[in-house]
Amino acid sequence: MIEMKIVDLSTYIEDTPSEPMKVKVKTRPHSGGNKFGRKLVFFGKASFGQRIKKIVKYINGAERITKNSFPNGEFINEETISLSTHTGTHLDAPAHFGTKCQNKKPKTIDKIPLEWCYGDGVLLDFSNKKGGEEITQIDIENKLLEISYEIKPFDIVLIYTGTDKLWGSPRYFFDAPGLSREAVKYLLLRGVKIIGIDTYSLDRPIMTMVNEYYITKSKNVLWPAHFIGREYEYCHIERLANLNSIGKITGFKVACFPIKLKNLCAGWIRAVAIIE
Repeated sequence: MIEMKIVDLSTYIEDTPSEPMKVKVKTRPHSGGNKFGRKLVFFGKASFGQRIKKIVKYINGAERITKNSFPNGEFINEETISLSTHTGTHLDAPAHFGTKCQNKKPKTIDKIPLEWCYGDGVLLDFSNKKGGEEITQIDIENKLLEISYEIKPFDIVLIYTGTDKLWGSPRYFFDAPGLSREAVKYLLLRGVKIIGIDTYSLDRPIMTMVNEYYITKSKNVLWPAHFIGREYEYCHIERLANLNSIGKITGFKVACFPIKLKNLCAGWIRAVAIIE
């Protein structure tokens, strides 16, 4: 039997200072809540109860189902969550980068080939980079020479910066490096379809780019790692974690299948490294 280790590479989806977009969770407890207990209406909502009124009557005659109808006086609970598709560890589809990719309609997250989302992983360590710095094409080339590896088509390239250690604090959002346009292009020209990073974005922090734009007035400094996705079809993973726990540079698999959200530009994933 082959021994297998699975390393969780995902952050939590939660309301945290590291996520500027709020995550709202509404929970209906096992007790059914006050409305359930007071009105004794099936599922606790009269509007929904109206839709199933005939079914309830058929099953129970003239009686209504109350919490006392269930073992231990408890029904099943439920959570309703409101959040962006770009919250937590997620995969950005080409549709996120612009209205066209290679002059065609870009793929939405539900159209991403699943074959892209499972493949050989390559871990590149740039934990020496400081917040606001770029990871350049030369950095990528030198790192590949250092580890004696040549990128091949459909490798899933993971960029380790160590920024995930700041998760839960505002610094996570502001204090991170990011990939340059040329660095991304270098990987895409070698057949890479998915690049992942353990920072808020594949690009440098927003205020770093904006401040540079005010000085240079150059459009090229704003989200270059995203906008190159208008010229080359690819996806990237943002907000990975625990990349240092993989323990290998190559010789492992990565799985990063997105939730099947119809016609949307990103999807949440449970990214993992699989090591045999």
